[in-house]
Amino acid sequence: MTNKTQNTNAHGQSIGEALPEWVPPAPVQCAALTRRLEGEHCSLEILSEAHLPELERTFSTAPESLWTYLPYGPMQTQEDYQQWLNILCRDPESQHPYAIRLANGQLAGVAAFLRTNPEAGSIEIGHLCFAPSMQQSRVSTEALYLMIEAVFLLGYRRCEWKCNALNAPSVSAAERLGFRYEGTFRQAQVVKGANRDTAWFSIIDKEWTVLKPCFERWLSNDNFNADGQQLARLSQLVKQARTNLP
Repeated sequence: MTNKTQNTNAHGQSIGEALPEWVPPAPVQCAALTRRLEGEHCSLEILSEAHLPELERTFSTAPESLWTYLPYGPMQTQEDYQQWLNILCRDPESQHPYAIRLANGQLAGVAAFLRTNPEAGSIEIGHLCFAPSMQQSRVSTEALYLMIEAVFLLGYRRCEWKCNALNAPSVSAAERLGFRYEGTFRQAQVVKGANRDTAWFSIIDKEWTVLKPCFERWLSNDNFNADGQQLARLSQLVKQARTNLP
């Protein structure tokens, strides 16, 4: 999205849109990100050491391909899971990890808010790792909806999504969820001995007001038949909604 509100300073130089009403979220609101997020089909609870046995049970049978684009894994020992948990919980000031629990009580995935930046009003969603039972499901969409909604309810103005540019499922998921592609940072990292180009996506607050109803319509029970098959695709709803955005 280009900034169509052009301002000029006293030197005749173009500057960004003025934000006279912008107030950065108070630092205490970062702590509010660690509250439990409740949905109809899943809930997100603060990840802690107590989740270690469940993490091992959930992911012990996961295929090795699950870990290809993540900086850790595949997991083989309890020490591997402990190290993973340590990575997820290592920066409580700016990283807030969650365990994703299904309505039946089963732990089915993890996710995190990271790089929280109140001054810029920006937060990234990352460390996404869903068990096979949760992938490409109503639950995974609801979990991400809850996280995106939390970002903007707390007064932030930008929600980021970054992934390995070769991770086609993650790129596809970002686009399906309405994140806008912003570019690729070439040779951004070395992960597991291989180059990683990082694709950047975002949703900003002005877009979320238009995209949020798409999620609510898609997640509603009316959008699924008796066999649980979707009637309208989220990607279609998002595409239609984006025609109303500059």
